[in-house]
Amino acid sequence: MGKRTIDLEPETPFHTFTVEQTVQHYSTSILEGLSSAEAAARLKKYGSNELQGNGGVKWYKVLWRQIANALVVILLIATALAFATKDFAEGGVILFIIIMNAAIGFWQEFNAEQTMEALRNMSSPTSQVIRDETRMTIPNNQAVPGDIMIFDDGDVIGADCRLFEIFNLETDEALLTGESLPVQKNLDLIENADQDLGDRLNMVFSSTTVVKGRAKGIVTGTGMKTQIGKIATTLMNVESNEQTPLQKRLNRMAYFVFLAAIILVIIVFAVHSFKYSSEVAIYAISVSIAIIPEGLVAVVTLTMAFGVSRMAEVKAIVRRLSSLESLGAVTNICSDKTGTLTQSKMVAVRMWLPGGGFHRITGTGFVPEGDIYRQGETAEGEFHEHEEQIPVGGGTDHYLTAIQAAALCNMSELRRTQNPQAHGEWAAIGDPTEIALQVLAYKAGLAKPDLIAQGFHLIAEFPFDSSVKRMSVLFETPAGNKLIFMKGATERVIGCCNFWREGEDEHSLVGGDRASFEAMITEKMDALAERGLRVLTLAYRKFEALPNVDLVNGLQRDDIESNMVFLGLVGIYDPPRAESRPAVLKCYEAGIRVHMLTGDHPSTAAAIAKEVAIIPEDLNVSNNPLVMTAQKFDSLTDEEVDQLVELPRVVARCSPNTKVKMIAALHRRNLFAAMTGDGVNDSPSLKAANVGIAMGQSGSDVAKQAADIVLTDDNFATIVQAIAEGRRMFANIQKFVQHLMSANVAEIVVLIVGLAFKDNDGNAVFPMSAVEILFLNMITSSPPAMGLGLEPASESNMREPPRSAKQGLFSFEVIMDTFVYGLAMGVLSFANFCIVIFGHNNGDLGSGCNGHYSPSCDGVFRGRATAYACLTLLILAHVINCRALREPGWTRKNLATLKYNKMLWLSVVVGTILVFPIIYIPGLNQNVFKHSSLRYEWGYVIAAVIIFIGFAEGYKFIKRRLMKPLSLQTDAAKEMERMRTFAPDGDSVIESKM
Repeated sequence: MGKRTIDLEPETPFHTFTVEQTVQHYSTSILEGLSSAEAAARLKKYGSNELQGNGGVKWYKVLWRQIANALVVILLIATALAFATKDFAEGGVILFIIIMNAAIGFWQEFNAEQTMEALRNMSSPTSQVIRDETRMTIPNNQAVPGDIMIFDDGDVIGADCRLFEIFNLETDEALLTGESLPVQKNLDLIENADQDLGDRLNMVFSSTTVVKGRAKGIVTGTGMKTQIGKIATTLMNVESNEQTPLQKRLNRMAYFVFLAAIILVIIVFAVHSFKYSSEVAIYAISVSIAIIPEGLVAVVTLTMAFGVSRMAEVKAIVRRLSSLESLGAVTNICSDKTGTLTQSKMVAVRMWLPGGGFHRITGTGFVPEGDIYRQGETAEGEFHEHEEQIPVGGGTDHYLTAIQAAALCNMSELRRTQNPQAHGEWAAIGDPTEIALQVLAYKAGLAKPDLIAQGFHLIAEFPFDSSVKRMSVLFETPAGNKLIFMKGATERVIGCCNFWREGEDEHSLVGGDRASFEAMITEKMDALAERGLRVLTLAYRKFEALPNVDLVNGLQRDDIESNMVFLGLVGIYDPPRAESRPAVLKCYEAGIRVHMLTGDHPSTAAAIAKEVAIIPEDLNVSNNPLVMTAQKFDSLTDEEVDQLVELPRVVARCSPNTKVKMIAALHRRNLFAAMTGDGVNDSPSLKAANVGIAMGQSGSDVAKQAADIVLTDDNFATIVQAIAEGRRMFANIQKFVQHLMSANVAEIVVLIVGLAFKDNDGNAVFPMSAVEILFLNMITSSPPAMGLGLEPASESNMREPPRSAKQGLFSFEVIMDTFVYGLAMGVLSFANFCIVIFGHNNGDLGSGCNGHYSPSCDGVFRGRATAYACLTLLILAHVINCRALREPGWTRKNLATLKYNKMLWLSVVVGTILVFPIIYIPGLNQNVFKHSSLRYEWGYVIAAVIIFIGFAEGYKFIKRRLMKPLSLQTDAAKEMERMRTFAPDGDSVIESKM
């Protein structure tokens, strides 16, 4: 097969095009973007924005995995031995079993791989584009030439673009050029069409990363027509053969089973004094076949594929399969507040200015309609009823300067759409907090577009950084003056202020009473924060540049953000999601503790935490170690953190390093943590967490690539649903592994004990033939096991403690159940064989009954059929037992729930029906399966099934009485009371299971 080649068309030098030429070339608009219809048409014309070469799922590799394993080798040996002894019927059946097993395994795994491939595509980086005049998020593979693409700090660029708007943009292009330093971009036209790639500063390229600033660009190349596509890179591919811890454990189990099979083969030959004969060889092969769970790998693959699909349905995209198994072990969730626990639909509702007092702002959402009322100062924490409306565009100079700061130190955009389908609705682009401030500016009559039109000109920008929690911009006013505007977290902004404004006066804090000023600000801030408002601080100052200083690239952030003048506070409300509180309460029932790590003020964080039940509503948070600031938490040494009775439930003013420290503290307590994040700086904590969860809508692509799971709806409740799904999947894997291995144990019991019975020729008599064993393993056991893998979550799924991360598939209870049920089924089946042989056939074992039927073998063939029918029905009945470790399986209530699992009850019904043709079809029964038709023996079979059901229910009853309950003896009310009393009961919620 020759190498695949890709014809590259001559490159269009878009770096030599002006913005207007590029717009005309692709018939697009930098304001409105493409329409959805035009984008769909271009997607058909240009193809998906993805690289060729990975080839997707290779069917021949999947098929090879079905053939190249120890099971097939054993079956091929059995086939060769059968044909060598001229037992063509048995050899043909085994060969058919090999082909059918490979076909079933291929179908299951190929479909599972295709499902995983589709989900990996869903988890690829996304892009922000403008379409239909609205900013939206699309998968990278749907970007088309002519799209208007928006880039922010931390984004992975989804296509090659010609830039037309930038602010302090720097990109990491090491992937393309090998240059380790970030490249600073500009909009200057480049005349040389052959300019080196690294010097095309007005372009950005697919798969490179934004390390600083923001920008907008026109997509000029997608897919294989990007620079990265032209060198046929595979960096965007996700490794599809990643082995999860579960798969590794199953591999170890396979080696153990193969070793056990060899030992059993040696035992068979030892009983026959190591004398080789075809009879002994076939028996040895039968024993080895009996211990190997043929359908296990296929069932695991299918179950995990369905698990990933279900996760996608609840809007959680799995990027790493190992996280599926980890979810069931999560003991602590560390969550952001904004957009995760809350709706991220922020609106400015209060403002406070020194000398002007509090202001009330009406209106909701993005619609810039509402009024602003001056209320004055509060009286004992309550706002005055008498208020004065401020006219649009009016107010004091202090008030107008604060509104200018809110409007200009702001990268969001607010505009009324012209799209007829949107009916002229208002749409916003940008950070929710900035949108709230921009809406405030519109309501005050000082919208940013109006100020820009009046002559305000942006010179430099220092974007918001989670490590400093503030943002600054340098503007030139229409009068030619230069002003710096700043907004951010109060304590970070005040630290930059040496003055504060009161009306028309500016008071110095240098050498003055800074402590009393900060106390006043803290009081006002608390008045807002205690109402659940997120508080931002505004500041400004006049700026005079030194001679010969480059105002665009020569300014240092520390120099700009100093000597600021405090203007005032803005209170922004972000209502909690309706589903957040129920989800947190469900976590408590599941033994999971929730921590909120937010950048908000402590009072704001505590107020929201009370609303969503992270802490009790009546909890006094003053000096309470359950609520800490990041400054206090970060100041503690590891030893001091470890001495805390309980880690804080709320950490305010949180930085990325605080998140890493929290994860480390949880790990030292042997807890299993999930961490959410959305920013570039969250990547270390996402990687450090046992399960990293990135936000799909607000998260940067760097965060998504560092995460294990991506939430497409940024919703805390989705995390809880994902944990429930992870628990369900792991429990189901335990169920079907126990079912398959119990059946294998039963078969081994029958065959090994059967070695004691010798026929008239001195050969061991098969209680079950090799074909019967293969049929039991492949046809009887595997379909119900698949059904168990699709079982819905049990009622106690989220009332059980988190699974220990060290616990594998085989807990003590699962191992015990496997052997107890297996021994019971094996003993009952062999007992039926003995009853027929010794009770009705005088113990006559005939001669040569392993190979063919003769009148002397009638008793053996009927006994074999009885054992086969008995074990078949016992295995099918055992499916009901495996649905729950301890709960009764044969109650009317439990049996009624079978209707929710069509695969399970159909496999039981079909498996039961198949017993009859296998036993009664002439020729098939005696020549292939080596058994005869049954008559009165059915009475023994039915009796064995009844005895087994009674035994199973009694066994579960004893376990319920003697073992620790699986469900937690707690609920949300008890957890709340425990937090109120703050009892020092440790921080681990893992309860050992017997």
